[in-house]
This record gives sequence, structure tokens and C-alpha cells, in this order.
Amino acid sequence: MKEDNQEYPEEFLEYIKLIKNKRAKIVIEHIIKHGSITTEELEKTYNYKHAPRAARDVREAGIPLVTFNKKSSDGKSIAAYKFGDLTKLQTSRIKGRIVFPKEFKEKLNELNNGRCFVCNGKFEERYLQVDHKVPYEVAGDDSSKERNINEFMLLCGSCNRAKSWSCEHCGNWHEDKNLNTCISCYWGNPNDYTHIALKKIRRIDIQWEEKDVEYFDELKKVAKKNKIELPQLIKEILSRKS
Repeated sequence: MKEDNQEYPEEFLEYIKLIKNKRAKIVIEHIIKHGSITTEELEKTYNYKHAPRAARDVREAGIPLVTFNKKSSDGKSIAAYKFGDLTKLQTSRIKGRIVFPKEFKEKLNELNNGRCFVCNGKFEERYLQVDHKVPYEVAGDDSSKERNINEFMLLCGSCNRAKSWSCEHCGNWHEDKNLNTCISCYWGNPNDYTHIALKKIRRIDIQWEEKDVEYFDELKKVAKKNKIELPQLIKEILSRKS
């Protein structure tokens, strides 16, 4: 670490001593020493092939991190990370993400009949992942309190990745961290929402199964014949019905 520790709040300097996550500590110490860290440095210097995961470890530890663009060694534009507003440090996150007991996941699976909370697709339990309705980065996860199962959901891999990307690009994730904003978002409650990542958007995820697959195939043929995308065809059909 560099000697100008006075640049950082004392609370922050004391807090980072408590962080045990190896990837998070490497990112933090590198930024303190150099001011920022790039995806190239994470990959080449520290051998982390999935650099965004290392950055997320820092955020999950409650430390504000800002992503910006920087030139790589060969002149290409790449992502880099630096500390955000350290007055928004969330020291309650020191333990990081909580591992969910097997029984907790089984109960969630039973409550939603083995279906993904978003797309409603039927999956084997091993293919579904426990996730917070309100992102961990916004609400945290206080292990001292008994978990309310209604604050969690099971997602298929595809929906979980889509939710993660949408949340990570949302202003509420980075700035306000307002729980009610997340609760009124599609990713927090797909059956009753007012926005998707603060944007006025409406969407529906439909999965055709078993005998219903033939209806999907017919729609696909019609879309191809009319040279339009399938979602657009469905919108046109619905508009004619109204």
C-alpha cells in the first residue's frame, strides 16, 4: 500500500483489514497503491480470467466501486475499476454472500412447484439457483436475522444471468440503493412491477412445454414467412385482438 493513507477515511482503512476474500483484497490493495485496476491487470498480473467477478467481490464486501474505460497495453479500450464514494461504505457486508442451506432451497422449490420465478419454466432443482428478490448489493444479507423465505426466489441459469446484468447496469444498484425501487422492478416481482432497471418497460417471458411446443413452432413458421421476429409477431397478434 502507498504511504498516503490519509487520503482514505479511517473507517475504510480499518474495515478493509477485516476482509478475508482473497480476490477482493487483491483488488482493494491494488487500487490503494495505484489508484485503479484494469481487467488486463486482473487477468495478466493476478491470473483472474473473469475480472468482473473479482470486482463484484469488492462490491459484495460493501465497498463502492466505479467502472470506467481505460486503454490497455495495446491501446484497446478496456474496463477499469476505482473506488466510488467511500462515505457510502457498507460495513455490514463483511461476511459477504451467505451460503443457503439445502433445506432452504428445497422449501423454495416446493413453494414455486419447481419453476423459475421469472420465466415459469419447469426445471430440476439442481438447475435452479437461489437469489435475492432485492439484490444483495442493495439490501445485503444479515445472517443474525432469520431469513424470510418470501424475500428470495429460484431462478434458472438464463434468468439469473439476465437479472444480474440488468441489475448491475441500474442506477439504483450504484447510487440510491432504494429497496422499494427494487421491489417494484420486474426482476423483483415479475407479476406486479412498474419498471425494469428504472426504465418504463413491460415484458413477459413465455416457455412452451410438451404439447404446447407445436403452437410455438407454428408461430415461428408464420414469423419466418412474414420476415419478422417472433416477439413482433406476438405483439401484432395481441394488438389485433384488442
